Parts: sequence; structure tokens; C-alpha cells
Amino acid sequence: MNLDLIPKLKHTKSDNFYLLAGPCSIEGEDMALRIAEKVLSITDKLAIPYVFKGSFRKANRSRIDSFTGIGDEKALKILRKVSETFDVPSVTDIHESSDAAFAAEYVDVLQIPAFLVRQTELVVAAAKTGKVVNLKKGQFMSPESMQHAVKKVVDSGNNQVAVTDRGTMFGYQDMIVDFRGIPTMKQFASTILDVTHSLQQPNQSSGVTGGRPDMIETIARAGVVNGVDGLFIETHFDPANAKSDGANMLHLDHLEKLLGNLVAIRKTVNSL
Repeated sequence: MNLDLIPKLKHTKSDNFYLLAGPCSIEGEDMALRIAEKVLSITDKLAIPYVFKGSFRKANRSRIDSFTGIGDEKALKILRKVSETFDVPSVTDIHESSDAAFAAEYVDVLQIPAFLVRQTELVVAAAKTGKVVNLKKGQFMSPESMQHAVKKVVDSGNNQVAVTDRGTMFGYQDMIVDFRGIPTMKQFASTILDVTHSLQQPNQSSGVTGGRPDMIETIARAGVVNGVDGLFIETHFDPANAKSDGANMLHLDHLEKLLGNLVAIRKTVNSL
């Protein structure tokens, strides 16, 4: 993925990893602007290329009464406002083929969720918008198999594609990151590590996903050491009361220290 081709993306000439970060879902305009402003102040200081992340709709929920969003167009307009206000690109996930062209009017990067990455029609629809496409590796897929998802994008005439590892299902309620997958997937496309989703503990008996946020720095450090091109981190100023995925999100107050440590690690690795 050529970072120079993503509109508004700054610091592309730095040797740092790039960052996709923001809340799990768009809960409202004020919260989105507040999170984006804080993250941007940190990434500018550390010269980290930054893409604001927020889901306009949460289609994959454990229970029918789980929060799914504030309305598609309303949330997408907030994503566009964040992008215009802070002059940063934005990314959101899509779930149906009809979402692709619709969401592409508002954001710079379209993300294919892990559970849907084998859905050819969805992947092709995203590719044909001409936007950057971020393919989440299915929890049920090997790193090697992601080459076929990448090829679907490229064969649709779009070379702007990245893949993201978000862990592999280990038993019924845990995720494991196999760091051998990073160099494997880097052969196919720019590779991102989804730090927070890989620490999910899904399918809890209550119907609410759990997580291990205490392990965020451990996983992120290992990813940087092993050469990931980018990191994906969901963050919120009040994870305990976030509308979705609060159990595995990073508190916004901890982001600057984490990223500072990771930049120092990347500099050390680059000097070897």
C-alpha cells in the first residue's frame, strides 16, 4: 500500500509504523472529535502517519439488543467531519456490497471485517470504489490464505490494499496472535496488526465480548519488533461505558506512553 496515495495522510516519510485508531463505533459527534483531536496531537508529536477509525454501523453483534449505531448517514457524516476538521484520512468497515459506494463518499479507506473477508462480492465492491481496502484476516483463516483475498482486490483493478491480523480463534473464548503470520502476509500486502481485537474473548455466556486490555502493550511491542507496517488500536476516553468493545479497548489516557514506547522500539529495530 502506497501511503502517499492516501489523501491527507501526513508523516509518510517517517520510519515509523502507521496507525489506525479511534473508537469501536461512532457514538456521536463530540466523542469522535474529542478522540481524534487527542490521537492526532500524539501522532503529530511522534511523527506517526495516522488514520482515524470509527465504525458507522456494527452489524456483527452477539445479541439483538446490542448497540449497532446512531444511523448510517449520521455516523458517516461525522467521519467526514472528523476528516475535514483535522485534515486526516478516515477508515470504516462495511458489511454489504451496497455499503461500499455509499461509505466511499465519506471515508478514505474501506475495511472488510474478518468474518466477511471471504465474501467475494463484498471485497470486489470495495475494490471497485478505488478507495484503499483494508482486509481483516478471518479468525478462521491462515496467513497464507490471505493472498487470495488480496488477489481479489488487485484483480478488480485496485492495487491499494492492506491486510490486518486480528488474531486466530483458539478454543471457544480466546484469540491468539501467531507472529509468524506477519512476514508471511507482508509478501502479499502492507500488513497491520489489530492489537485490541486480537485480545478479545468472544462469545461469552452473557453475550457480551470480553477482553484483555492489560496485554495491549505486550502484543503491540511484539508486532513492532516483528516488522508490522501498521498498528490498529481502538481507544476511548471511557472504555467502561463505550457502546461496543469496551472490554478490550485502550483508555485514551494511556495512548501517548504506549506509542512513545513503540516508536522507541521501532527506532531500535531499524538501527539493527
